[in-house]
Amino acid sequence: MPTFQTYNVTPILPATLEPLREMSFNLWWTWEPAARRLFRHLDIELWNRTNHNPVRMLQLSRQSRLEELSQDKTFLRELKQVFEEFEKYLGRHDTYGKAGPGSAIKNPVAYFSAEFGFHESIPNYSGGLGILASDHCKSASDLDLNFVGVGLLYRHGYFRQQIDKEGVQEAINLNQNFYHLPIREVPRGDAKLLVSVPILDREVFAKVWELRVGRVNIYLLDTEVAQNSAEDRLITAELYGGDLEMRMRQEIVLGIGGVKALSALGISPDVFHMNEGHSAFLALERIRLNVTDKELDFYSALQVVAAANVFTTHTPVPAGNDSFPRDMMRKYFGGFAKEIGIPFDELFSFGQTRVDPNDPFSMTILALRLSRHANGVSKLHGDVTRSLWKNVWAGVPVHEVPITSITNGIHTKTWMAPEFSALYRKHLGTWEEHLTEPEFWRGVIDIPDTQLWETHQKLKLRLIEFVRERVRRQRQRLGESPESIRKANRILDPEVLTMGFARRFATYKRATLLFSDKERLKRLLSDTTRPVQFIFAGKAHPRDEAGKALIQEVYKLSREASFESRIVFLEDYDSYIARRLLQGVDLWLNYPLRPMEASGTSGMKAAPNGGINLSVLDGWWREGYNGNNGWAIGAEIDDGSVEFQNEVDASSLYQLLENQIIPLYYAKPDGKLPLAWLQLMRESIRSVTPVFNTQRMVKEYTERLYIPAAKSYENFSRDGCDAATQLSQWKSQIRKDWPQVQIFDVQISNKDRQNVLVGESLQ
Repeated sequence: MPTFQTYNVTPILPATLEPLREMSFNLWWTWEPAARRLFRHLDIELWNRTNHNPVRMLQLSRQSRLEELSQDKTFLRELKQVFEEFEKYLGRHDTYGKAGPGSAIKNPVAYFSAEFGFHESIPNYSGGLGILASDHCKSASDLDLNFVGVGLLYRHGYFRQQIDKEGVQEAINLNQNFYHLPIREVPRGDAKLLVSVPILDREVFAKVWELRVGRVNIYLLDTEVAQNSAEDRLITAELYGGDLEMRMRQEIVLGIGGVKALSALGISPDVFHMNEGHSAFLALERIRLNVTDKELDFYSALQVVAAANVFTTHTPVPAGNDSFPRDMMRKYFGGFAKEIGIPFDELFSFGQTRVDPNDPFSMTILALRLSRHANGVSKLHGDVTRSLWKNVWAGVPVHEVPITSITNGIHTKTWMAPEFSALYRKHLGTWEEHLTEPEFWRGVIDIPDTQLWETHQKLKLRLIEFVRERVRRQRQRLGESPESIRKANRILDPEVLTMGFARRFATYKRATLLFSDKERLKRLLSDTTRPVQFIFAGKAHPRDEAGKALIQEVYKLSREASFESRIVFLEDYDSYIARRLLQGVDLWLNYPLRPMEASGTSGMKAAPNGGINLSVLDGWWREGYNGNNGWAIGAEIDDGSVEFQNEVDASSLYQLLENQIIPLYYAKPDGKLPLAWLQLMRESIRSVTPVFNTQRMVKEYTERLYIPAAKSYENFSRDGCDAATQLSQWKSQIRKDWPQVQIFDVQISNKDRQNVLVGESLQ
């Protein structure tokens, strides 16, 4: 029998181009246009073919091309400049994290998330949660915060989407080669670092990969290793895949395995931040370590651990939170309960409200019970979350439930088109240094109308050309006629008001609200003097039949003769398509069923690119809308049936389009420019950009949650954790004695007075 050996043949990178390799393994390039320009210049066709992945690109580059560039003085000069900027970024010390309030964080903040969406070339995300997690990490890097991320590395990532001739979504699984990605295995001596996680009666091993994001490192766990059974290798195969037991195993590896990985790396965080409840088992593992290593009892260990925990919830409905039945929890954690010294039923109760003993084990409730710092992701979501989880603090008034809110943001430089960045630099200065200063952004008033409009129109034309190319490719794949393929060159018009709707296709996001009156819609699309056009994109979870039906409805309508040139559905939505859309549309649509949008961030990304928001008053837009920077759909209705809310919002949507938005866009007093629309663009940029960004957001997390958590953890963990033990004993005594507490009499001074002046005291 012949023996075969597989080899990867890669080109030799000339020494003068070595900085390209170093930068390719740091995601700084994802938000630095000059770095991306270098890689594009290397080979634009290869850049696109590798999904803008510089690591894979360097592996596939022709040796002759590399040799040619190694002698190109212009290219080498630009490479030197960009690499110096890269080194300067990494080496700065006059930063928020080194010289500002963030310097109070002595040991790292460990940020756990089930998904990260740093870039389209690393498909380790499904949607907004992963994008937000990545933007959080990028701003932590910009601020130079002492910060690490922890997650899972999925072999199949999240699926690629294809739409068939009938508009049915087909999920195409990836099979990623991690050696082609901008990540590296963490070494341990002559081998690679493995951590072991006990699951049932066996040890499951996970390899640790490192992803560099500017100054921040992200550690991702991967169970596809030779030491594991075929079954256990599948734990990190697919994001949100498999059955409930697979979800349990994934969350054990993420939470418990993540803590073990940090320990193996010699990282001792002062703060653990759980981005959603998927990683909440980390709190149980940290309690176990305090029980076994420091010989604390369970409740004393709980005080130490909870002091350092920060929990962010993103889901405004109970059904969106992971939960496990009692039998499954007993199967996986029965032995764990013995190890930490409490009965299983007592452990199980930490995942319940304790109102109904038949409730399943909720990961969100576990995270809330084992964290002293918790938040929602917008002001309205904070209100909704306090009401939703009030039974975790039974008897406490809703407004006193200890869940605050920190409104989400975006990593502005990732999402802002380089053309707009250059425009702001030209007229405002180094906007990156003044991102969170509202006064600085008043300077957009000085940008000339012509330059603002030309910049926007350039990006809009680029978007339309991109859409045409994607539709052309799709129709070729589907085997459509030459005439149908040629028609793709005529869809959309850069002179027409263009609206975008792109997000996960879940029913509450109401993608088809616009189709509630198709005849009215047809009139808007076919108006000969003031037409409109729409671009849709988004994926539905493979098991979400209702979401897939919405995609099919949008696609089928887009292929009807009356709508074909004015409505487009783009398949295979990812962060690259998102950037193209957000940087090119005139108007960004968002109309989820209120109050089910915890925050939303897509509209925040449109604003710095000159896009205007048309949204319901939910999530971030309830805070961002000021009456002059976009439009609000409907009223703040939280009562009534879904049908009633749909009817009210659809009516409002059409009225706004017909009576305000379309007339304003096409009003050109000088015959050339929509001057009133340009004023709206300026106000949107001015009001949204300095507030709704992750630089402001991460500073809020640091000053309001991380620093207090770090201080509490320090207090509870010093002197053999005496303070934690004393607090635990005091709470135990209070719980024991509380039934004996009685109120015999209440006396109020001046109780006959009807009016009390501000500042007066009552006793």
